[in-house]
Amino acid sequence: MKFRAIFVAFLALCLSFLTACSDGPAEAASKEQMTYDEIVGTGLANQCPQISAFTRGSISIEPNINYLVSDLCLEPQEYFVKEEPANKRQVAEFIQGKVLTRDTSSLEQITGTITLDDQGVLTFSEKDGIDFQPITVLLPGGEEVPFFFTLKNLIGKTEPGYTAITTSTDFIGEYSVPSYRGAGFLDPKGRGVYTGYDTAIALPASGDDSEYKRLNAKRTGVAKGNMSLQITKIDAETGEISGTFESEQPSDTDLGAKDPLDVKVRGIFYARVEAEA
Repeated sequence: MKFRAIFVAFLALCLSFLTACSDGPAEAASKEQMTYDEIVGTGLANQCPQISAFTRGSISIEPNINYLVSDLCLEPQEYFVKEEPANKRQVAEFIQGKVLTRDTSSLEQITGTITLDDQGVLTFSEKDGIDFQPITVLLPGGEEVPFFFTLKNLIGKTEPGYTAITTSTDFIGEYSVPSYRGAGFLDPKGRGVYTGYDTAIALPASGDDSEYKRLNAKRTGVAKGNMSLQITKIDAETGEISGTFESEQPSDTDLGAKDPLDVKVRGIFYARVEAEA
């Protein structure tokens, strides 16, 4: 009897240890049920939910029906910046950087639609949500690269021949990248798009010279980025999907004063899909 009691106590201890080790993913997956005080300061708000069980189900898509995408969440995990080679013999390559931004890098609460055409092409169209975040990446040499991480107006398409969303479905397409700075921003010399000085104060007579015109003529513009959403898990009963994503977009241009760098972002995503009522 004494041995049995010791064995039971040991088993209970092992179970409690395993439960404690598994608390992280469980909390990340159920943060919607947690209070603000339970989440604040933990970093959980920056994590996307994930499908706990590995499954290879499918979600059937019918033509001429809009399927709503809700709770789309993108969580960046790796950042790369393309550096120009030192000489013409070298090839430009992406260098991995370290994110400097705090736990405010994820995109979430994004909505959209999925449609199917006559060729069996699935099209995902992004509509609304918290679909942008300003992020800064630190390169090994010490350079800081700010960029506007987003998927605004993403139109992602699959290859033809689909009748359902499966674990082999990849949405690939372009999206809009707004200016990192707004039109009301003033640089250190007080120059802006619609406010501030037209030229640097010390150069009023040379403001139109080609050497300074690009710095003085501030402007905002919309660039283009490319993104792929690769589905790896599907829960057909709940309509949940998750997987990995990779995007490539330009960095900040300081309101047109400098050339952008190419930034590549990799991470995971989660969403829910259901037929429109």
